[in-house]
Amino acid sequence: MSPSATARSLDDAAVVAAAVVSERLPLKAALANGRGHAAAIAASRPPPAELDASSLVFMPTTLVRSVPEPGSPEFCSQSACTDHMVTVSWTESHGWSCPEMKPYGPLSLLPTASVLHYATECFEGLKAYRGFDGKLRLFRPDRNCNRMLVSSARVALPGFPPRELEKLMKALLAVDGPKWLPRSRPGTFIYLRPAIIATHPALGVQKPREALLFIVACFLPCLDEPGAATAAVATTPQMLSPVTMKATRAGLKLLASSDDMIRAWPGGYGYAKIGANYGPSLVAQAIARERGCEQILWLFGEDCYVTEAGASNFFVVWRTREGAVELVTAPLEEKLILDGVTRGSVLDLARERLCGGGDGSDEKEAVEVVERMFTMFELAEAVEEGRIIEAFAAGTA
Repeated sequence: MSPSATARSLDDAAVVAAAVVSERLPLKAALANGRGHAAAIAASRPPPAELDASSLVFMPTTLVRSVPEPGSPEFCSQSACTDHMVTVSWTESHGWSCPEMKPYGPLSLLPTASVLHYATECFEGLKAYRGFDGKLRLFRPDRNCNRMLVSSARVALPGFPPRELEKLMKALLAVDGPKWLPRSRPGTFIYLRPAIIATHPALGVQKPREALLFIVACFLPCLDEPGAATAAVATTPQMLSPVTMKATRAGLKLLASSDDMIRAWPGGYGYAKIGANYGPSLVAQAIARERGCEQILWLFGEDCYVTEAGASNFFVVWRTREGAVELVTAPLEEKLILDGVTRGSVLDLARERLCGGGDGSDEKEAVEVVERMFTMFELAEAVEEGRIIEAFAAGTA
């Protein structure tokens, strides 16, 4: 360091010291005054902004892209997205920025982004349907948005008003729906994927201070048939459109999970829709397919409690030894399963329409809806005794 530079730094120190003396402030008082000034500045700052769909900025695409035909390789690739996407950045200090609807394209991330190392992300999935009356519909999107808020909190990502997320999804559909889900294709659907990822570019396990919310819309093949589900995962383009797929249902073959593969546990995060629930399940899924099954039936604990089938909620309809008919599924209280929107709808409809029979006024036999922990041993006994009426899985979207 040059003498002049050293002298300058000493002069600066002297000036500061002189200023403190001239104000006749003791050191403690000076420090307290500084803290008070900093607090006043902090208090004057506006609070972090909430997610606000009304501030959406639209930047239309200039690229003309064709809509793939149902059943085509592109359609079934699970990567054919619409023209636009919605993005909203968030920082701890400023909150949510103005949402942007922009041309679909790559996201920019630094290699140290938290999501790439610590699985700090969550997502949702729901379908938009083109009805035979020409209308475009979402099915209970409020439930998906509320669930995404729960998932976000579980991995220390920012909160948001669920209603604003729903508005942003509808805005994307309003722009891309007419072209990508046209009235000329009634009975078809497109899949919406909102997600939040931690973009904070710093290593170390810590709460993210930056994040990105994005929403894309993508074509998926119809997964109503077990064969179609297997082909879809393998990206084999053999699926037909939902309107034309009328193949005979062959049933869904499940492989019970082994005791060294556990999907969820008490105190864990099986109830949250986060990537950490899905990546580790791929090995078990591959084993199931090697053995001629479509998916894994996830069991938990020494008692082999039945939880989920693959990434879907699992239901059994059986007759008790006393002769009553029950619709049984795992409960939410243990937080071992995802609170599926379809699951809740099945239970709502069953309680509304199936629980009132059996008194002679209705030909239908009454069905009791039961949410409880049940075991693989109970299931096996019901099969051996001929008490199983049916079993089915319901996607969690």
